[in-house]
Formats: sequence, C-alpha cells, structure tokens
Amino acid sequence: MMEAAHLTGPAKNLIGFCSWLRSAEGAQAGIKVAIATFDRNARADQADSFAGAARAAGVETHVIRERYRFDLGVRRQLHQIVSEMAPHIIQTHNNKSHLLVKLQPELRAQRQWFAFHHGDVFIDLKQRVYNNIDRVSLRSADRVISVCRAFEPRLLAFGVRPERIRVLHNAAVPLPPTSDSERALLRTQLGVGDDEAVVLAIGRMSREKGHADLLRALGRLRSLSRNWKLVLVGAGPERDSLGQLAQQLGISERVHFAGFHTDVRPFYAIADVFVLPSHSEGSSNVLLEAMMASVPIAATRAGGNPEIVLDDQTGLLAAIADPPGLARAIAQLLQEPARASQLATAAYARATQEFSVDRYRHSLCGFYAEALGGSVPQRADAVQNSMATHRSR
Repeated sequence: MMEAAHLTGPAKNLIGFCSWLRSAEGAQAGIKVAIATFDRNARADQADSFAGAARAAGVETHVIRERYRFDLGVRRQLHQIVSEMAPHIIQTHNNKSHLLVKLQPELRAQRQWFAFHHGDVFIDLKQRVYNNIDRVSLRSADRVISVCRAFEPRLLAFGVRPERIRVLHNAAVPLPPTSDSERALLRTQLGVGDDEAVVLAIGRMSREKGHADLLRALGRLRSLSRNWKLVLVGAGPERDSLGQLAQQLGISERVHFAGFHTDVRPFYAIADVFVLPSHSEGSSNVLLEAMMASVPIAATRAGGNPEIVLDDQTGLLAAIADPPGLARAIAQLLQEPARASQLATAAYARATQEFSVDRYRHSLCGFYAEALGGSVPQRADAVQNSMATHRSR
C-alpha cells in the first residue's frame, strides 16, 4: 500500500522492484506483489500517475477510491482487496496506510506486516498530526523498514522493538544518457549562458527542504569569480516566498524556477553542482541520482545524507540551516573543478557499489524470507538460497 499520486522516489523504487520480480532473475525469488494505492481526484486514472505507471509496468494495481484526505471509509475497499489477494505480507509505505492496518488487526492476522518509514513530511498541520500517529501505529508492525540509520532513535522512541527494525537505503538507479542536443536545448530554455555554471536543486518546495538556506548561501556568492545560475526543479507551498526571498537577496535574475518535471535527467546533465539543503531527509533519491549522474554534491548533514555522501570523500557536507557553511561548500566545488570532478567520480563508484539496485532487491527479498521463516542472508547470492529454502518448507 502506497499513497502517491505522482511517480515519487519511493514509488519508482517499488515499481522497479515489482518489474524485476517479473524478470527471469527476479522470478527465482518466488514472490508475487500487487500494489494498492489511494485516489480522491481521479488522478490514478491518468497514464502519468503512480497507478498508471505501475499498470504500464505490468504490476497488478488496485485503486482505493476515497472522498477526502484520511477518509477512514476506505476500510471496506481495503478489506476486499486483502480478502481477494490473501497475502502472506502486507507492506505499507505511508502514514495513512500504517494507521489503517493498525486500526484493523484482522487484516494482519496470520500474516506479516512490513511498515516502511521514509521520514516525515511537514506540508501542513494535518500532515504533522499524521506524522505523530506513527508513534502509535509502527510499534505494532512485525518489521519496520527504515530508509536510514538516522531514523532508528525516533523509531525506538515510538516504542518499536529494536529487533524488528531493519535499514534499507533507497537504490541508486542508473540514469539513461542525455544527448548533446538535449543539453543544449535545456540550457537555452533556461537562459543559461555559455559562461555560467549551473547550480541545481531538485525537490518539493516545502520548508523542511531548506531552499531558503540555499538562496541565502548563494546570496553570499554574488561576487564569486565564476558566474553561476541556480535552477530549482520542483513545486510546492514555498514557491512564492522563495521567489520573494530571491528578490530581497538581489539574485532573482540568477534563479530559474523550472517547475515540476517527471524526467529530470537533462537537468543533471547540465549541472556543475548539485545541492541538497534539506533540514530533514531520509534516503534521498535525488542525492543518489546526482551520484549516478557524476555531479559534484554539496549537501547538509540531515538524516541519512551522511550515510550516503561521505564528507570530503564523495561530496561536501554542511551543517543543517547553515547558509555560510553551505556557501563555502558550493564555492569550493565551483572554483576547484578538478577537486569537484574527483569527488563526483568517487561518489559514482560508491553509489554503484554500496547502493546498487541489485543489493536493494536482494536485501528486501532477504527480509521477506527471514520474516516468513527463512534466515537473514549476509550476501546477495545467499538470498536466493534463503528463498529456495523457504519455498521447500
């Protein structure tokens, strides 16, 4: 169960995992997955929605219709889906899904409940209240899959037993190449001059993403010897206030708000520096994408960022809400291209080795095998043995 209207990072990971299970290699795991998602505005009927993308990938997808946010009346539909599927495992990915399974113990009777904790979202008061509901919900899950080690103390404070917590970082998915003509066209569309370096940030424009800190950091770099332009990809409630802040800082002509894009490949292809200024972060998909695109990275030490980017080895890290520190990191990457390239190369190697899609898939299969009576595999190749052992029982 996942709440996603658009193809978010976690949604991409889930669809990718389901698609792999349909391959010759993935079929050996002996796992069948169906997705249930929520819809209250017919968004799921569109081809570019999460449900549309899942169906296009051949994944069995159920849409739960709801009248309004947090509509508890969806329970009957959920019961019907679970009754028809009779799954061994129910896996939830968001606050609402966690709560629905918590409130209905009959759903998880005689089956395992896996709850993924991707981190908290602070869009509005309702969402903040819902974040706190996890304090009650997650302690009942058989496994809580945290996307980073940094969340473990919070989960323990919720009352989740430590032996039920597993850590599974998001996967670094290889990016298809971008042609020279695509890059040239995008630079022209964004009004980026030949002598301008591109500073890129991608993400939802909400307060916890720290875009205001990024603007304040760049406000300190107006007189930097290397010309730059900031490209912000994404949408959200802070869009207007960020535009006003850019004007106040005197850098509005250097800031381009590109809006929301489903395909962000070309943006990485033209970027000289990628910045993630978040106050709160889990296992950042955009951070992993930047590593796979070999773009030099400046990020904060929020959440799981230091678990992914090693400071001064695969990127540069600054303190949370520290515009001067972030400015220094960005300036170093812009003014020392050889050093920036060295860090980007090391980041790509780390992403492909430590956060590979293969490792993610086999680790998750191992968690399933463990919960259903197998053993915890220590290596990727041990997972198949574990799953085979389970199927023979």
